[in-house]
Amino acid sequence: MLLARLFNQKCIRLNSFRVEHYHLKAVVVDNDLAVLHETSVQFDNDLPEFRTYGGVIHKKDEPHVVVAPTLMWVKALDMILDKLRVCGVDFSKVAAISGCAQQHGTVYWGKGSRNQLQRLDPAKFLHEQLVTSFSVTPSPVWMDSSTTKECRMLEEIVGGPQKLAEMTGSRAYERFSGPQIAKIARTRPEAFSNTERISLVSSFLASLFLGDFAPIDWSDGSGMNLLNIHTKDWDDVLLEACGLGLREKLGKPVSSSSDIGPISSYFVERFGFDEACRIIAFTGDNSGSLIGMRLKEGDIACSLGTSDNLFIWLNKPKTVLEGHVFCNPLDDDAYMAFKNGSLTRERIRDSAAQGSWQIFNELLESTPRGNFGNLGLYFDAQEILPFLIGDHRFNKANDEISRYSSKEVEVRALIEGQFAAKRAHAEDFGFVVGPNTRIIATGGASANKSILQVLSDVFNSPVYALVELANSAMMGAAYQAKYASSQNESNFDEITRCLPEPALVCRPYHDAETIYKSLVARYRKIIETAKNKTSTK
Repeated sequence: MLLARLFNQKCIRLNSFRVEHYHLKAVVVDNDLAVLHETSVQFDNDLPEFRTYGGVIHKKDEPHVVVAPTLMWVKALDMILDKLRVCGVDFSKVAAISGCAQQHGTVYWGKGSRNQLQRLDPAKFLHEQLVTSFSVTPSPVWMDSSTTKECRMLEEIVGGPQKLAEMTGSRAYERFSGPQIAKIARTRPEAFSNTERISLVSSFLASLFLGDFAPIDWSDGSGMNLLNIHTKDWDDVLLEACGLGLREKLGKPVSSSSDIGPISSYFVERFGFDEACRIIAFTGDNSGSLIGMRLKEGDIACSLGTSDNLFIWLNKPKTVLEGHVFCNPLDDDAYMAFKNGSLTRERIRDSAAQGSWQIFNELLESTPRGNFGNLGLYFDAQEILPFLIGDHRFNKANDEISRYSSKEVEVRALIEGQFAAKRAHAEDFGFVVGPNTRIIATGGASANKSILQVLSDVFNSPVYALVELANSAMMGAAYQAKYASSQNESNFDEITRCLPEPALVCRPYHDAETIYKSLVARYRKIIETAKNKTSTK
């Protein structure tokens, strides 16, 4: 993402980039953070020569291996900067650049690549000059889950998954970049030895703008299983287990709001950027979302979109095996908790409500809060904890049953079960739901008041909506660029004061805590029983 600021104080612009697995996106906003221009490069359609599907390549002969062409990302940056220029963006007015990218992917710079970055020819495209810069290509991405062996190794070397989660914020995950680096070092030792620097996708993009190796920021680095979230430095035991000389290959991690240097002369000469333009550390998309949603201490954010995600601001980290604790991108002394969710509402809508949200809402509203004691847990994909998949329906006695008596009961069992799980997760992270707790809802379902009322009741807290925030991660990086480049002048609240506050949508009913506190306790009991059954198999 890119912050563009006119030196005329009456007209300040901000421009933002985000790398996802299927596209590179840019948005230009003004000093009030209102969107002026927006454009993107779709990897599959705009760069067909790389033959990706959904921006990635699934290796047919290697199960669970998913990669993306590193050079495709470079060429996409070439293309999107030209698109912005055609849109009329004046790059000479840019004061600072920051950004976010898909987490857990890794880029391997070959020996001599730093010298290439520092000596780029402004007469040529980036992708023409960096074609031989990578020791491992294509790059492993977050969808790759081929590192089970390395995950078990990392957990074993520190004393188990609980200990690893205590140190790094997460137990070992196949999709995390630490296990992926260990796999590269084990299976491709020559390529690993020829690697001068390893970047995350975020710091890789920052490196292109910087014209040098950009550091990994603390927040994105928290999603690697390598960074000690307490010391905010790499753990030597884990580094040694993953690869020889890895500390030097990763570089020193930095605060997410760090000014990491001036823009590369390549962009000054080729696109007309001002040489005073500063590069702010890039971060991961989940960290960018926390910034974009402007979460504060005491808030919980629920992203109710393609998949339901939970974001929490924490002053102190608490060790959990289900979910992740990252360093907070806005406050160096704080943390953020993140829990992936799953999408099941649309499937139940289709089966129980003829594919209609209106009918779905009518069914939901026609059943009493508490749903006669019925509670449903629906998992479309295999969960890690608990190790479950499929639909699990429970009656008042906590007996699992095959089906419910009506569609109305099914719909409410789904929604109440989903939000009971979210409250349980929040409490597991150490969050205390109190009288000043705000639930910030974003994503498609944040426009559905019937669903949000259940969310409000289950948490016994008011729900606010950010319906118009279409891309919280990308906007968050734009906010970060403005904030980090003016920290000595204004704090984050002052920087974003021009933005509309989340709108109050609903408050809990007076008896909500009486009904749902026991329901959350029942959810915990059901999950514990499921865990015990799994462990005895």
